[in-house]
Amino acid sequence: MKRTYFITGFPGFISSKLIQKLLMEDPNAHFELLVYKDQYYKATIEMDKLVKDSRYTIIKGDITLPDLGVDEETKNRLYNKVTHVFHLAAIYDLAVPEDLAYKVNVTGTEHVLQFVRQIYSLERFVYFSTAFVSGDRAGEILETELDCGQSFKNHYEATKYEAELRVQRHISELPTTIIRPGIVMGDSKTGETAKFDGPYFVMRFLDKFARIPIPYIGKGAALINLVPIDFVVNATVFLANDQRASGSVYHLTDPNPLTARKAYRLICETLLGKKPSYTLPTSIVYKTLSVPSFRKWVQVERETLDYFQLKAAYNCDQACEHLRGSGIECPNLADYLQQEVTYYKEHRHEHEKLIQVN
Repeated sequence: MKRTYFITGFPGFISSKLIQKLLMEDPNAHFELLVYKDQYYKATIEMDKLVKDSRYTIIKGDITLPDLGVDEETKNRLYNKVTHVFHLAAIYDLAVPEDLAYKVNVTGTEHVLQFVRQIYSLERFVYFSTAFVSGDRAGEILETELDCGQSFKNHYEATKYEAELRVQRHISELPTTIIRPGIVMGDSKTGETAKFDGPYFVMRFLDKFARIPIPYIGKGAALINLVPIDFVVNATVFLANDQRASGSVYHLTDPNPLTARKAYRLICETLLGKKPSYTLPTSIVYKTLSVPSFRKWVQVERETLDYFQLKAAYNCDQACEHLRGSGIECPNLADYLQQEVTYYKEHRHEHEKLIQVN
């Protein structure tokens, strides 16, 4: 049977890379892309770059609306045609307001689940969660764990947790694979990324103080879990086609993460050619970033600091076991950081890649 992939979150960076990989693996596939109306033009341009024929349909829709905001004729066509669903649409901003995060991440996922349950020939539903549904938990976090009474550092984490709870309620009735990535960086070979967020906030911070002695921020004993996008995409496509992955949850995380201090030093050395030389308490940096004028000047979200203090260690044994023999594994940060930094240096002044900090 010819595969038809229904994908939300396009033209986002991960969904774009996912489509590229799926095209390589399955040249005869058709793509049904649910795109928010404001992104329709951009989506059309992006797909014209990826596909030179009519193997895709762009559908104006909205996951926050019942029936995904599509008409009856389109719904019935999709119910009869779609074989695989990849749900990536979400608000990923760590500083997102609660109401917007809930509307998109939770209500939106509920609407996608209602849609998925109506598909006649569903082979796999792949839901993109995040490793950080663990919230403020400490110690080893297993792929089989979710609700452990944790609290959350921000509305992004809280709503992604609520959304995954809803997906897991249907995991016995739908052929579901849940993907929990760590902090996603650019491509390990080219450094390409769409937005300079996450660890790139560290690079933006270091840029501002490049000419003076650079401090460490806090003790940095926590493990920082960075993964390149090509690893995440390659692993996701492989698992989406693996029967063992139906009904399973995977931490697509680094099995050998660096401490935050080592990762910070490595970024500093690669970007500036020098090591940090003294330590500032995290509390001082956090208070400083609480001042809006300073935060806007340095262009760093204060929520980023929370991920340099995590006390969690993400067990990815099941992911490693199911990927064994595929040739897909997470590279060490030291092996690809130069590509990430080079790309950042070449594109750091491009407005569309900068997350605006308020």
